[in-house]
Amino acid sequence: MFRLMTSAQMPADVRAFVDRINDAGTQPAVMRGLFADNATIFVSRAPGRMDVMGGIADYSGSLVLQMPIREAAVAGVQRDATSRQIRLVSLAGVERSESFAFPLDDLLHKGSPVDYETARAFFAATGPHRWAAYLGGAFLVLMREVGAHFASGCRILLDSLVPDGKGVSSSAAIEVATMRAVCGAYDIELAPRTLALLCQKVENLVVGAPCGVMDQMASACGEEGQLLAILCQPAELLDSVALPDDLTVWGIDSGIRHAVSGADYGSVRTGAFMGLEILRRVTGVSADADDRWGGYLANVTPHEWQQLETHVPKRLTGAAFLETYAGIADTVTHVDPDGDYGVRPCTAHPILEHQRHRIFAELLVTDPSMRRNELLGELMLQSHVSYSLCGLGADGTDELVAAVDSPLSRQAGLFGAKITGGGSGGTVAILGAPHGEAHVEQIARDYAGRHGHEPHIFRGSSPGAARFGVVRLEPPAAPQTER
Repeated sequence: MFRLMTSAQMPADVRAFVDRINDAGTQPAVMRGLFADNATIFVSRAPGRMDVMGGIADYSGSLVLQMPIREAAVAGVQRDATSRQIRLVSLAGVERSESFAFPLDDLLHKGSPVDYETARAFFAATGPHRWAAYLGGAFLVLMREVGAHFASGCRILLDSLVPDGKGVSSSAAIEVATMRAVCGAYDIELAPRTLALLCQKVENLVVGAPCGVMDQMASACGEEGQLLAILCQPAELLDSVALPDDLTVWGIDSGIRHAVSGADYGSVRTGAFMGLEILRRVTGVSADADDRWGGYLANVTPHEWQQLETHVPKRLTGAAFLETYAGIADTVTHVDPDGDYGVRPCTAHPILEHQRHRIFAELLVTDPSMRRNELLGELMLQSHVSYSLCGLGADGTDELVAAVDSPLSRQAGLFGAKITGGGSGGTVAILGAPHGEAHVEQIARDYAGRHGHEPHIFRGSSPGAARFGVVRLEPPAAPQTER
């Protein structure tokens, strides 16, 4: 029986993960025989995140405020000195457990790591096992970016309680937990911020999803019960903001599946970068050392935008844009000549959103008052409307936000709500007084009655992967001494 080599109190999900390893005979068939009984297993845990303020403004350099949630992914890595094979097992409930294996040398060409395009095509060709890119991509990124050398293969077990497609960063939790455990197993030292940036590369360059950095930063660097403040230029960690005692954040799942790899999210991101190029042309601000915006759309001030917005078309085809401009500065999306982009609302969103986030953060540290709470709620509602103007709204999330934005909900202690993450479904974040929880539950019940979908309610917080660290499971034959 593997022994958890720590005296610290472990989260329930980590304890359950260890129990599954030690009771493998009753677990899904893909897990049986995964781990050898003569080598250490390195375990890491990384939570999902609640996007309180930030969402799709991160890739434009905005301030974002993220809270690590209670639900997390747990990964265990055991080196295999006898093989160069990477064996992956993912447990997402018995019905959806999956396994995939590939030789580590498939990520090499003549002894050097392959390029990201080759790796993306490799994992895409695995069909139903494309999920393996989130785990296996860690090895390529570590080889390419920090010069890691893997002399042997390994076995990886992943379990996650972060619901998929709900806008709470299930993919970031998986990436961070996996890479952190891989680093523990292979003695690779990474600072938390570096870990997050490398995990973003896994998603952008190996998986092929154009996410910003806030998801991985919150999962890696978040603190329990606090909002992680990140200035995404590209990823400057600011002081965490403790959620005041008179405020609580919940999330309600709309039941509408969301994915950052979707066309809507990608086209909105592209539209924002198109807007940046147009603003540069209009103002003569070039992308060089004298750029007063520092390369980030969020640094265009609201009053500048008021003066310039009429120069940005409401909609523009990709072909029309490319006739005048060479392209965009984004490294993970491109302008499709056949695409049709809502350029003006996608440009306005990060400019105004950054201002909303700054005000939100300042209000959080002021003295408690009903007026403060109402202003915080109003900022969330404005953010929600801005998502819809960009084309990232959804009927279910609009319905949940409208239920919060009502006289009855205000009387019950709720102040505001907004769609989260990449939009187009997923979860709605709700801000309220702690005693408002009963009303949040009533909103969820009413929603279930109308849609036949029992929504998950996100409650509580937990520490990020850096705070949790890596724990060791020693095999039965190891000396029983604490490490």
